[in-house]
Amino acid sequence: MRIACQQAACGTTGLTHSLDQLRQAARRAAEAGAELLVTPEISIGGYPLLMSNLKEACGPVDGPQCAEVDAIAREFNLALVHGWPETDGGELYNSARLVSPQGDTLAVYRKTHLYGRGERAMFTPGEQGVVQTSYNGLTLGLLICYDVEFPEAVRAHGVAGTDLLLVPTGLMRPWDFVARTLVPARAFESQLYIAYANWTGTHGGIGFAGHTTVAAPDGSSQALPEQGEGLLVADVDPAVLRRARAATTYLQDRRPELYSS
Repeated sequence: MRIACQQAACGTTGLTHSLDQLRQAARRAAEAGAELLVTPEISIGGYPLLMSNLKEACGPVDGPQCAEVDAIAREFNLALVHGWPETDGGELYNSARLVSPQGDTLAVYRKTHLYGRGERAMFTPGEQGVVQTSYNGLTLGLLICYDVEFPEAVRAHGVAGTDLLLVPTGLMRPWDFVARTLVPARAFESQLYIAYANWTGTHGGIGFAGHTTVAAPDGSSQALPEQGEGLLVADVDPAVLRRARAATTYLQDRRPELYSS
């Protein structure tokens, strides 16, 4: 399956602008033959997420924000992952949603590991660690940004049979080693593909690390540079998964009875 990961420029926020960014990325992904597009964290609303654009960006799964995304998926016959501030009752979640080319919701994941006091003050943490769905013969899973930095979170997906882990992110500088080192290591040690889509640029003193990455279970990876918008196109090959899992048997050699306190 061919996938595309959007590296978007931060700074200009708001619902209209972020939907325009998404539409442009979807068009380019479809032209490149991609079947799935992964966008950065809170791609609907934009980063940094400000109180001024929170109100128009947030909404429930069946709200108008997600309906706009559904229309883009249908327009370009493309599955896509977008992030947005999800409301549910009185709670606000940092969420990611996988939409089918028909505009149907395939999976919704709420970020479980919130980063820093600001994010913890704004959002409620999700309580479901492994969210999966099947698409085009692959088992897809979702995490968001800081989640992937916990080896337990990625390993849980590996054990559960995730083939491709989709990770919208908002990684900031100077922690670019997460994209360059940790993400490929997580893919190798848990024997799955990871698609890691990040923001780039600087706004309000916050600099984003870029380095959007697709890491494979055989130790190989492709990445965009730190600076500049772009679209990373890569193929997720089930044969690579089979060969890597046969050669590197971490998952079947685990001894979980030794790992708990």
